[in-house]
Amino acid sequence: SRSPGPSKSDFTKVLKKCGLTGMSSTSGPSRRQEKVARVVRESVSDTIANRLSDPRIQGIVSVTEVDISPDLRNADVFLSIMATDDKHRRRTLETIQHAARHIQARLGRKMTSKFCPRLHFHEDTKLPKTLETLRLIDAAAEEFRASEGQAETETENEQD
Repeated sequence: SRSPGPSKSDFTKVLKKCGLTGMSSTSGPSRRQEKVARVVRESVSDTIANRLSDPRIQGIVSVTEVDISPDLRNADVFLSIMATDDKHRRRTLETIQHAARHIQARLGRKMTSKFCPRLHFHEDTKLPKTLETLRLIDAAAEEFRASEGQAETETENEQD
């Protein structure tokens, strides 16, 4: 007999709905890529937090991930932007993209390698997807608890 409650396939369906499946890669970045990514992450974070004084940057901006190309010439920088609404979030991302040359120049001064990767800024959508997944799991668990409680009440009524 099958145990009550959500099955593994139910969780797989929720993860697929939120676009959180198939995220693993077959081969990871090299040690050199990881080292460059760490320098990029630290430099970009510092520059955005302490060196950009543009009033269009609103909310909390954090660098969540940096992907360096194998030739170390390009870096995809993913930003999590916690702003009051979508309009401010988009404006903040556009402002940071506009300031890419300034951020790039500061990074170039910190790099010791021959090339400084070209920065490409993207908004990180994993956090909102993860929060949505957690919300769906909580809702499913609440439904399960409610249906389990209802079944117990019906069983008690039948016994009386």
